[in-house]
Amino acid sequence: MARFGPAWLLLLLAVWVVLPTLLSSIQFSSLIERISDAKDLKKLLRTRNNVLVLYSKSEAAAESHLRLLSTVAQAVKGQGTICWVDCGDTESRKLCKKMKVDLSAKDKKVELFHYQDGAFHTEYNRAVTFKSIVAFLKDPKGPPLWEEDPGAKDVVHIDSEKDFRRLLKKEEKPILIIFYSPWCSLCKRTMPHFQKAATQLRGQFVLAGMNLHSSEFENIKEEYGIRSYPTISYFEKGRYLFQYNSYGSTADDIVEWLKNPQPPQPQVPETPWADEGGSVYHLTDEDFGQFVKEHSSVLVMFHAPWCGHCKKMKPEFENAAEVLHGEADSSGVLAAVDATVNRALAERFHISEFPTLKYFKNGEIHAVPTLRTKKSLIEWMRNPEAPPAPEPTWEEQQTNVLHLAGHNFRETLKRKKHTLVMFYAPWCPHCKKVIPHFTATADVFKDDRKIVCAAVDCVQEKNRDLCQQEAVKAYPTFHYYHYGKFAEKYDSDRTELGFTSFIRTLREGDHERLGKKKEEL
Repeated sequence: MARFGPAWLLLLLAVWVVLPTLLSSIQFSSLIERISDAKDLKKLLRTRNNVLVLYSKSEAAAESHLRLLSTVAQAVKGQGTICWVDCGDTESRKLCKKMKVDLSAKDKKVELFHYQDGAFHTEYNRAVTFKSIVAFLKDPKGPPLWEEDPGAKDVVHIDSEKDFRRLLKKEEKPILIIFYSPWCSLCKRTMPHFQKAATQLRGQFVLAGMNLHSSEFENIKEEYGIRSYPTISYFEKGRYLFQYNSYGSTADDIVEWLKNPQPPQPQVPETPWADEGGSVYHLTDEDFGQFVKEHSSVLVMFHAPWCGHCKKMKPEFENAAEVLHGEADSSGVLAAVDATVNRALAERFHISEFPTLKYFKNGEIHAVPTLRTKKSLIEWMRNPEAPPAPEPTWEEQQTNVLHLAGHNFRETLKRKKHTLVMFYAPWCPHCKKVIPHFTATADVFKDDRKIVCAAVDCVQEKNRDLCQQEAVKAYPTFHYYHYGKFAEKYDSDRTELGFTSFIRTLREGDHERLGKKKEEL
């Protein structure tokens, strides 16, 4: 048997030491930043405002998470940052201790912590799946996805138009689909009953859910006449038949209906409030202006016929109007406007929910405190001293958002390299939700002369032609312009993080192009 010389022994020793390290090394995306030093992590949290950190007990413990997070990192590129800290490493152990990460328990191998704006935000405790983590990083303070609810396991969750078309084409069983939006309160109340019905009917019917909040689903909304949430639609053999409109139903109601699905029965129309008589003045688009000029003190209730809260308040409002009407020295009058019929008034006064009260003193509009009872209405009308100042519009507030109109839109945009424009309606609840985020984004780039965040109020008469020319069909709509030319529609997250990430990507593209030009020179 041949003997190994000293050189062979050294080579074998090197292989014995190095090979295990090579075999244990984990492949993961270059987008995931591995950190072991506290200063490096502190610097990263200071410069990135949306960071998910994976802390692992060892390198092996992190392997499956790193594979998953590698795909997540690609999906949230430019919007979120993912880091890995191996607490089993000698150098990293101090960092984990400093960040108060405790992996001493036998069954705990990893921790996922989220940091926002340089500070700890929350421990990630949602489903450890690609879809859930991506949704979380795109909206860290948003609600969990419906499919994360264990009770919703029998609901088919549709993610894309392609999946929707495939389900209709291939599924032979009847299908009931709830089209919803995550912010919709009625959807949230309906979901538990819907998912319970899905479990009871498993194998007989398909009950599916699809979040249509994103503007990418405009084709489906248009095709199936989806104007509000939730909309529940019934299909057989891929063909749409009709809607299920009993939104207050229990799971048993849904199950019973599916035994013999029938189209909604036409409802007997209610008598309009204006035709019932009484002491309340009912105003329209045509006579409103003249009426508030002729009456020095007017409290107006904007309502909708289908609104339950309006129906509850109506007798209180009527009774208060009768008392005020009978006073010799009148304290004022009460009036009502059906906002579903008189839409010009609803838009003019930014009515987005019902009932809404507006007070007019000598023709000037003022905000009103919450008044719902006969007593509170009468007392306030008798003494509306120092009524609150009129609510300032977004355009009237001092912000870094540039408010544009039809006459100056083109010329202004031509002078700016990057412009993100928000087309909106003041009464739109989605717009109201997004305005603080868009305003904050404008603040971030206020010192950059090449970048501007602009807004156009499409309700104003002077802007309606412009909004039509720019193909604005829903509010809010976001368009990106390059030196005044439309470049693309912005369809990502409507948050400060989403807007700033998008604009920073544009700015980084400028730097890359400049660098290439310098290299060419």
